[in-house]
Amino acid sequence: MASSSKPKRIYHVFLSFRGTDVRNNFLVHLYTALDMKGIYTYVDSEELRKGEKIGPALMKAIKESHMAVIIFSEDYASSSWCLEEVAKIMEYKEERDLMVFPVFYKVEPREVRTPRERYRDALVKHESKFGENSEKVKRWKKALFDAGSLSGWCLKDGDDSEHIQRIVKEITIHLGRTPLHVAKHLVGIDSRVVKLKLMLNLESNDDVLMVGLWGQGGIGKTTLAKAVYNDISREFEGSCFLANVREASQDCKGLVTLQEKLLSEILLRKQKLEVYSVDVGTNLVRERLCCKKILLTLDDVDDLRQLNALAGECKWFGNGSRIIFTTRDKHLLISHGINQDQVYEVQALDDNEAHELLSKHAFLTHQNLEIRIDLVKSVLNHAKGLPLALEVLGSFLCGRREHAWESALNKLSRIPNKTINDVLKISYDGLEENEKEIFLHISCFFKGWDSEYIKKVLKGCNFEIAIGLEILIERSLIRIEYDRLQMHDLIQLMGMDIVNQECRDDSSRRSKLWLYDDVLDVLSSDMEDCAVKAIVLKPPELKEICIDANAFTKMRRLRLLIVRNVHNSFEGPICLPSELRWFEWPGASWIPEFSSGPKKLVGLDMNECSMTVMPKQFKDFQQLKYLNFSKCESLIRTPDLSCTPNLEELNLENYKSLVEVHHSIAYHDKLHVLNLSGCSQLCVFPKVLKSKNLGVLDLDNCTKFERFPDIPHKLEGLKELGLEGTAIKELPVSIENLVSLEGIYLRNCKNLVSLPSSIYKLPNIESLVLDDCTNLIRFPKYEDSTNPHLKFGLQI
Repeated sequence: MASSSKPKRIYHVFLSFRGTDVRNNFLVHLYTALDMKGIYTYVDSEELRKGEKIGPALMKAIKESHMAVIIFSEDYASSSWCLEEVAKIMEYKEERDLMVFPVFYKVEPREVRTPRERYRDALVKHESKFGENSEKVKRWKKALFDAGSLSGWCLKDGDDSEHIQRIVKEITIHLGRTPLHVAKHLVGIDSRVVKLKLMLNLESNDDVLMVGLWGQGGIGKTTLAKAVYNDISREFEGSCFLANVREASQDCKGLVTLQEKLLSEILLRKQKLEVYSVDVGTNLVRERLCCKKILLTLDDVDDLRQLNALAGECKWFGNGSRIIFTTRDKHLLISHGINQDQVYEVQALDDNEAHELLSKHAFLTHQNLEIRIDLVKSVLNHAKGLPLALEVLGSFLCGRREHAWESALNKLSRIPNKTINDVLKISYDGLEENEKEIFLHISCFFKGWDSEYIKKVLKGCNFEIAIGLEILIERSLIRIEYDRLQMHDLIQLMGMDIVNQECRDDSSRRSKLWLYDDVLDVLSSDMEDCAVKAIVLKPPELKEICIDANAFTKMRRLRLLIVRNVHNSFEGPICLPSELRWFEWPGASWIPEFSSGPKKLVGLDMNECSMTVMPKQFKDFQQLKYLNFSKCESLIRTPDLSCTPNLEELNLENYKSLVEVHHSIAYHDKLHVLNLSGCSQLCVFPKVLKSKNLGVLDLDNCTKFERFPDIPHKLEGLKELGLEGTAIKELPVSIENLVSLEGIYLRNCKNLVSLPSSIYKLPNIESLVLDDCTNLIRFPKYEDSTNPHLKFGLQI
């Protein structure tokens, strides 16, 4: 994490030593061994810049090191510079989390701590020079005591080379806990780190806390997790960052390897701890770490087995421990027992942050290229705040001129960038078939459409839509905003590309079509083996199309057909395959015909159609649930719907010429919505209403509608009754059988003269709207004021 409050670490190790004791023997061999391991080590003879004062240079080097190794030799304490170094080292240990390890080279630790022998003699000389009560000497003594009390290496006898190998090995292990590389350019990270640290409640050591970072691929979960890890890891007894858990744990052996790494890093073992199976490793993690305050990050988890093997329960770890998971699957966190308020949703960068990150990657300071603002804005709009996309596109466009930017943007609008796409596609690859198909339908057709409408369409196409949408939301592939299905543009492009890759050269061999030219090409070709299952055609401008009456019958696999803003110049009815589940073509002048055999149609939407003849009855439509003939101007009566027993919604809104509703509608037990609002000529309606599940009945502005049907039996479904602007004179006494009714809307019913007293028997009524009912003289009296079902608090 980039922060001005933290020192810049340049050196891995700072070596503090007395040159006359060790420079030409032990020190040079230790330095060489460290250098061969790639450990950047500060030794004054190697790094001291010419002309600098020795004091400030050494102090600066200490500040810029991850670790200090103090070589306490026989004459170490005789040097005031060495004592000043150890004092500054111990000061930085407390203030800056500097790791400190002593090497007791041919001296005892107690000689340093007490001090004794040569250390005592040296300090006596310093006291005689600076004064017996000198604050400086007192500070040196305290630093020697503190440093001499640390765990380190005691080297008395034996081969120096063996000691050096052991020291270098342990230094390498400890340096493994040095800060992780986060990113080349960090933008917007500081505020996110602050929020996550608040969620981690680091001040409390009373319990163990598990926190999840959740978001779509490329959103910056790992970057944030690394930044927080670097910021807080030194507050724990042990820490471990397990990267790419999903990829590393493809099989049981992978999980075993992760368990071994976890144990080795936290326990700082010199040799790898052998784990023979996941079960053994699980027990080892639980037993060895239960008393340690640790920080553990599991990056990119996607399976409950990973969590159970590496961080199964809070009680596996000591109090004060913090466990962080990053994942694309929110439900995985919930399944592991993590509370909703402990799930941090990683958000995309805002506009200013996105512009800054793109600029850092695309525009180097030494370049003089100027790129048009509209091109920069197009890239930002394409990336939509996704850090991965901004980094990849910015680096790709770096140093390129405007024509290259234009070409790249044109290509990206058709074919996604492979690096970005591969990351995003990981979420798709982990889905089951049901969720994959729902995702592809939304990507290709339905982004930005009303969510309730899409649920009906896809459920009608035989998908398990409720669980499917929930999983896609949990995997950060889609979201619902203001009742509309949304997804990141790059995720949508990834979904479209999956379908295009089914066959780039032949659109008839793809499962889904959404481009006008592709649809026209398929319909006008000889399709022997057409793979198309869904067509949703919605060009931005009105298009003309001329297709043969039997063009669609060749598409035997077709399940979904929605055509909007397209006029078919062929006047006759179009024949559709009997396997079709959902058909929608607004403004058509015909009712479609179907291939022979039972029909599987679930939804038929012909709003704004100009047909003059409706089929007398819908035969063989046993599965039909949704019928929409709204805004049809010419038809006079509804068809016989007795052959559609599963009908749930019938929308006849603004059916301007409708005079008669067929009596079959009154007996549909599954009918939930009946919308007849705006049917100004409607006067013939069934005399009784027996639809048990009817929830909404809307007859608003049916200006010739005079008589509301009787309700012979209790109907528990209907909650809203819209009768505004009708010619109704009264409501039947049997209105009391609408036992679930919550609102009756009678505004502007000029002919209404009376209400039955039975309205007082409606147990759930809350609103009775009677505005502008000018002929309603009085309100009915209570016939039985002691009725226990009487609803008080009625809003009139």
